Amino acid sequence: MFRILLRKFLEVFIFLLFIMFVSFLFIRLAPGDPVLTILNVDELSVSQEQVEAVREEMGFNDSLPVQFGNWLLDFVRLDFGVSYSTGQPVMQTLMRALPATAELTIGALLVMLVIAIPLGSLSALHRGSWIDRGSRMLSIVGAAVPSFWLGLILIDMFGVRFGNLPTMGRDGFTSLILPSLTLGLAISSVYVRLLRSSLLDSLSQEFVRSARARGLSEGRIFMLHAFRHSLPPVITVFGVSLGSLIGGVVVIEVLFAYPGIGKLVVDAIRQRDYPLIQGYILIMAIVVFLVNTAVDLSYRYLNPEMKLKEKEAHR
Repeated sequence: MFRILLRKFLEVFIFLLFIMFVSFLFIRLAPGDPVLTILNVDELSVSQEQVEAVREEMGFNDSLPVQFGNWLLDFVRLDFGVSYSTGQPVMQTLMRALPATAELTIGALLVMLVIAIPLGSLSALHRGSWIDRGSRMLSIVGAAVPSFWLGLILIDMFGVRFGNLPTMGRDGFTSLILPSLTLGLAISSVYVRLLRSSLLDSLSQEFVRSARARGLSEGRIFMLHAFRHSLPPVITVFGVSLGSLIGGVVVIEVLFAYPGIGKLVVDAIRQRDYPLIQGYILIMAIVVFLVNTAVDLSYRYLNPEMKLKEKEAHR
C-alpha cells in the first residue's frame, strides 16, 4: 500500500507540473488583455500610459519563462495570487464556491445511482424481457440528448409551466433539484449499459454456478457475489470519465446560474482572470488525482485477484 501511494504521489507531482505549465502557456497565449479588466476600462477612462504602467507592475512585460518561474515560486509558497475581477485571494474565492459545486456533484451522482443500479440490475436479471429492452432504449436516448437541452426542457416544464421549482441561483434544497436531475439523467445512461454488461458477465462466471450448486438463494448470489464482481469495471470507467463529469458540472452551473466553481471559472475566462483560471485548473487536477487514487484502492479491495497477484509479485 505504501509503495502504491508513493508511486501515486510521484505521478501527481509530474502531472501537476505539466498541467501548470501547459495551462499557464495557453492562458497567456489566449487573446485579450487582463490589464483592461484590472483597470475596469468599461466604466473608467484610462490612458495608454496607465495601461503600460500596470502591465509593467504586474510583470506582463517579462518573458513567459520568467512569468512562469515567478508564478511557480508563489505556488511553492502556497500563494495563488489575487483575483483580477474580485480583488480577493484566489483560494478564498474558490473555496467559497466549492461547496455549491460539491452539492451539485453529489446530487447528480445520487440521481445517477438511483437510476443506474435498479435499471442496470433488472436489465441483466431479465435479459431479453421488456424491462431489458426498455432500459436499453432509455439509455440510448439519454446518451443522445445533450445535458443543456435536457436542462432547458426541465426549466420550461417545472420552472415556467408548473412554476413549482426554482430555475436559477442557490437558495435551499429545492434549487438543487433541477440541476442535479439534469446532470444525473445525462450521465446515468452510460452506467445503465455498463452495469448491465458487467452483471451479465459476472452472472455467467463459474463461481455463480458453484454458488447455485451449493443451494444459495438468487438474492444472496446476486448481492454478495455477482454485483460485487461487476463493480470494478464500473468504478474504473467512473474514474476515467471524471473529466467529462467536471465539464458537465460547468455547463449545468452556467445554465442554472448556480454559483459554483464552474460558473466562476467561466466568468473568469471572460474577464481574463489568469490567477483564478490557474487556481481552478490546479484544484480540478488535484480532485481528479484523489478520485483516481481512491478508484485504484477500491479496485484492489473489490477484486481479490489483484491482491493475490501483488502478493505473488513480492515473493
